[in-house]
Amino acid sequence: MAVSQPRAAGAAPTEASTGGSLLRELVEVVVLAVILYFGISFAVQTVHVEGLSMFATLDDNGYLIANKIDYRLHGPQRGDIIILRPPTDSSKDFIKRVIALPGERLLIRDGIVYINGHKLDEPYLPEAWTTFNNPPPWSVGDGAVIPPNEYFVMGDNRNRSQDSRVFGPIGRDRIDGRAWFRIWPLTHFGDIYAQVPTLETGTTFAGDASPATPGYAPIAALKPTSRAKGPITAI
Repeated sequence: MAVSQPRAAGAAPTEASTGGSLLRELVEVVVLAVILYFGISFAVQTVHVEGLSMFATLDDNGYLIANKIDYRLHGPQRGDIIILRPPTDSSKDFIKRVIALPGERLLIRDGIVYINGHKLDEPYLPEAWTTFNNPPPWSVGDGAVIPPNEYFVMGDNRNRSQDSRVFGPIGRDRIDGRAWFRIWPLTHFGDIYAQVPTLETGTTFAGDASPATPGYAPIAALKPTSRAKGPITAI
């Protein structure tokens, strides 16, 4: 019995050391989880697609992952599907495709898009574009130039989309992210950029010298409103 007592006394510090080590590891795991959570929240966002303005590229009630880091490194590119806040209502999120970039001359004539005189081939359009397919001022003369740091966006489903034809080009500061890939429905999981717009080479089309559309007035810039917090639902 005299021999066993020192061993028991020596075991107490070992148990305390083991307990302290486990506690430190637990704290490290929790801290790492918190860092990862906020890091991922800063970099990506789940997007719920609501409506048919991007059909057939995107499905109504579909879910996407959007990348919020890309545009901190470079500007949006033609064909990007983006999450934006329209000038008419900062509390809403729209999802549209970038069509024309800052400094480019855009002409839309009878449902055909021309960039700097070159026809834009858009294989993703689901049907003939017949609604608002000559929007002023983009259909007048040889079109109009996109202002600096602004982008012209449209939904792929042109007959059912409220976009830059209505509220004008949008500033880069109103673009929140780039749609990355689809996570729902599972039958369409993955790539959303199988079809992208391309500019045709060769001859150019400069429009005509027709006068401005009577009664046309530029779209006024609206003062942004406060935006509700919460997950993104893009229209």
